[in-house]
Amino acid sequence: MPALQRDEAQTRARLIDVHRYEVALDLTRGEDHFASRTVIHFTAHAPGDTFVEVKPAELHSATLDGHPLDPAALEDNRLPLNGLTPGAHELRLDATMRYSRTGEGMHRFTDPADGETYVYTQLFMEDVQRVFAAFDQPDLKAVFALTVTAPTDWTVLGNGIATQGDPGHWTLAPTPLISTYLVAVAAGPWHSVRTAHAGLPFGLHCRRSLAPYLDADADEILDLTRRCFDRYHQIFEEPYPFDSYDQAFVPEFNAGAMENPGLVTFRDEFVFRSAVTDTERQTRGMVVSHEMAHMWFGDLVTLQWWDDIWLNESFAEYMGYQVLSEATRFKDTWTDFAIARKGWGYDADQRPSTHPVAPAPEDVPDTTSALTNFDGISYAKGASALRQLVAWMGEKDFLAGINDHFARHRFGNATLADFIDSLSRATDRDVHAWAERWLRTTGVDTLTPVVEEGTDGHWSVSVEQTGSQDGTRPHRLTIGLYDHDHTTPGRLVPREPLSWDVPDGGGHFGTGGRPALLLLNDQDLSYAKVRLDPVSWDTALGALSGLPGPLTRAVVWNAARDMVRDGELAPAAYLDAARTHLPYETDLAVVQGVLAFARTQIADRYLPSPKLSTPLEQGGGAPSGSWGSTPIDRHTALGTLTSLSRDILRRTEGPEHGAEAGLRLTAVRTFIDSATTPEGIQDWLDDGSVPGGPRLDPELRWRILGRLATLGAAPLDALRAAIDAELARDPSATGREGAARCHAALPDPAAKQAAWDALFTTDDKAALSNYLFTATATGFWAPEQHDLLRPYVARYFTEVPALAAARGPALADAAGRYAFPAVFVEEDTLRRGEACLTDGDPTPALRRKLIDQLDDLRRALKVRTAAGGA
Repeated sequence: MPALQRDEAQTRARLIDVHRYEVALDLTRGEDHFASRTVIHFTAHAPGDTFVEVKPAELHSATLDGHPLDPAALEDNRLPLNGLTPGAHELRLDATMRYSRTGEGMHRFTDPADGETYVYTQLFMEDVQRVFAAFDQPDLKAVFALTVTAPTDWTVLGNGIATQGDPGHWTLAPTPLISTYLVAVAAGPWHSVRTAHAGLPFGLHCRRSLAPYLDADADEILDLTRRCFDRYHQIFEEPYPFDSYDQAFVPEFNAGAMENPGLVTFRDEFVFRSAVTDTERQTRGMVVSHEMAHMWFGDLVTLQWWDDIWLNESFAEYMGYQVLSEATRFKDTWTDFAIARKGWGYDADQRPSTHPVAPAPEDVPDTTSALTNFDGISYAKGASALRQLVAWMGEKDFLAGINDHFARHRFGNATLADFIDSLSRATDRDVHAWAERWLRTTGVDTLTPVVEEGTDGHWSVSVEQTGSQDGTRPHRLTIGLYDHDHTTPGRLVPREPLSWDVPDGGGHFGTGGRPALLLLNDQDLSYAKVRLDPVSWDTALGALSGLPGPLTRAVVWNAARDMVRDGELAPAAYLDAARTHLPYETDLAVVQGVLAFARTQIADRYLPSPKLSTPLEQGGGAPSGSWGSTPIDRHTALGTLTSLSRDILRRTEGPEHGAEAGLRLTAVRTFIDSATTPEGIQDWLDDGSVPGGPRLDPELRWRILGRLATLGAAPLDALRAAIDAELARDPSATGREGAARCHAALPDPAAKQAAWDALFTTDDKAALSNYLFTATATGFWAPEQHDLLRPYVARYFTEVPALAAARGPALADAAGRYAFPAVFVEEDTLRRGEACLTDGDPTPALRRKLIDQLDDLRRALKVRTAAGGA
């Protein structure tokens, strides 16, 4: 399927206007196909030729103004429309379409828990043509009127209110003007919770097998929805532009959610079957808020071309966190953003594949290049830039500019220039210059304090800025100043902070002795890596958990994380800090973020396996300076993490610690994932509970079984029997994924070969769905199994290009993300990967993932070298 070129889209938009689609879908044609009939009403402005996109199993007929077109003329999913005359036209197409198993187009899923079937659309970017014929580009907005024929026991949902006439025949209310990629249909025997708010019908929907879990959380989700809805109406002058607000939790969804107007689709892991932390509930709330922001920014006003995808995602990301913190009980959302989300942007911005938040139009020449820009830059960096913009120009002016933007472009399309013009109308500040330095450049600035101490308690600080292309990216930030609390050891107390502008802040001169800790970007209002001066770093190592405010502590932890990644802090020193301070940390987001980095990056990637000798055994000494700690190996790091987890469990044991259940759950998960022997976790599984709680729910049981399988903690037959018994106990879709993960994790040549064959088949009938692919891939690679897995490293780079070409962008992304041999942090892996990029002809989606994975591998090798462990 050729990518739509920007030049082609511009040419077509000059030639035609599209007014209305009438789409009839028949979902009763069997397990593999559905029927799709489309009528498109459009106007040509001048004589000319164009094309319509459709990707059918079979195109039965097509007529233009009553004249038949040859279906055989369909080539590369494009049907030519030649010889258009000025004026109104009607195009009709009748096709049979394929259901998807990769989450693209019309995805079909049969629930193993009860045998019920569900379908839903995901039409993002260029997948509408998998469902019905369309002029598939965002700036050809139209009205969409859909009818759907479905089994009589199904409910049909869509962008507009759905009504059922004869049994199984549904009509969706016509939409206002929207883009093709925003059309949505979801059909099946949904379990629904319905209510009304602000005169509109609201609904929650999920699979029937998840009904008890949705019912348990429906009040919370609806309360969040109402509160966010009301808050958006307080800050936006334009009212909600659609006739209803449904939220459907759908199976095997690739993204977190999709902002279809009136019918937001979410991955149904957000219907929690097992215990979760309050931070995970907050994350669900943020996604609700994020998608609701899109109703205005993305749906009401839509990008003109995909170079401005940040206008959708950065805005929704920023507003999602901000509105959730303003309207709900979740007040510390920006702490979670700092510790769990912002690193996604920092990491992406330091890879060769980095791009500006708002790339130049010529740098996004087609939809394929646009698709690769849905990354940490468009989301996390863009949201960080907007947060900095608000700090710089003020929230009142920012919102005034936003409302001007909505008023000028409602139900239309807009560009970066349009957005900046609206902001400029609301402020005297030079927003255009700000945008050039923040949105049109790449890279992360590093801000370093330069502290000098004089006599009689005099001291000064200035800020050194490096990293951006010309060193002039402006930052408005806070410098936190903290002193030791002499009445409470280990506690720090704040002085009055400094407000600072970089690069124009000059120097600050103080008296009364320098602070014990000086923290750039306190409160995390800007986007930059920060460093600590030596005195401040020593203070942080001794009193990090004594800093007031979780967001301040998150900034320090992020500084430590960046220093590890940049080879300036030993991985062992990071672990030492975690071992010292996390037992006393009260913020869930901080604990989860630090443990995640320690377990998945430090232990699995930045430290050598035990069988490799340490630098001391090789005759070298421990690195000096900021590295500090004696080099350790992965096994030792895992032991540190299990000990740390036990400390947290001891601190949170007993009924008086009921409010800290999330900390206990986080510690239990980390202990399981870090176990190097079955001791402890096997007892938990046998007893069905962790001493002192929690009881094991399905998620924890599968987690333990996966770790036991990886460790080969019992004879293979016994492990297989335990996996099968657990699947019988939990026959849900999640259980099926857990079993796939556990079977792939077994340290057995036959199990590895079976998993590999399942992953890399290109037979449509045998191919795994997107979720089963991910589950199998994540179970397959394990650092504990290097000798067994080594032959598959070469096979991966040989076989993955064909897999990606056969199964499309979504599976290519999964193959590059989850099936990549990341546990082999070796020069040989790097060489093979580079050869694949050069000679293997990977698809664009796979190429982007390989570029990023190989850059992460280079970084891991450099960290190991700096630590003396490679």
